[in-house]
Amino acid sequence: MSGHNKFSNIKHKKEANDAAKGKIFTKMGREIAVAVKEGGPDVNNNSKLKDIVAKAKAANMPNDTIERSIKKAAGEGANVDYEAVTYEGHGPAGVSIIVEGLTDNRNRTASDVKAAFSKGDGSLGTPGSCSFMFDEKGVIIIDKEECELEEDDLTMIALDAGADDFIAEDEDYVVYTTPDGFHEVREKLEAEGIPMLDADVKMVPQNYVDVTDPEAVKKIRRILALLEESDDVQNVYTNWNEPDDDEE
Repeated sequence: MSGHNKFSNIKHKKEANDAAKGKIFTKMGREIAVAVKEGGPDVNNNSKLKDIVAKAKAANMPNDTIERSIKKAAGEGANVDYEAVTYEGHGPAGVSIIVEGLTDNRNRTASDVKAAFSKGDGSLGTPGSCSFMFDEKGVIIIDKEECELEEDDLTMIALDAGADDFIAEDEDYVVYTTPDGFHEVREKLEAEGIPMLDADVKMVPQNYVDVTDPEAVKKIRRILALLEESDDVQNVYTNWNEPDDDEE
């Protein structure tokens, strides 16, 4: 089926070192805390928490760490409130970047995000300056090596579950859903025993920008790296068509 996927870097993130994994787990912990506060600590009665736990497991977050995060968020000592924030900006060569965060200090986060753009010769924009070029979609990544089903069978299962689109990439299968239909599709695939490399609602670019200037590429990567380093930043989306390492 038609479509385009640029979430191949998910797999590389799975192979991150211990320090990077620790940062990923910290960010997952914040998402768990927000979900518990909104809907309670019972995974079976909190669909948002259930989706985040599945996402955490896909990121290889240990079960005991997940359970501790849930208990901590539900405990009386959980007095830290995280606020959702979104920033939109532009990098070199007209690349658009959307930053989603969870923070207990808006000024600190805004300063970190602004510095990241500045150090890569980018600039923050106004709300809505980039988001109109993206669509919000549920995105489920399935590693071909881990999935025993044939492509046709997997396609039918995904579409029967309510998916909008199914794309076969070189190493992965990508399932797209509506934001509202994401939870049901993810649960149905999970019930079929289909291993998911990543599953989340994401901002997907309508079109991608190719950048050929090496200096611009370097600056874009600097912005993205600095944003990823911030504990307050949960997700970073861009319409940059990042080349694979072997394409450079």
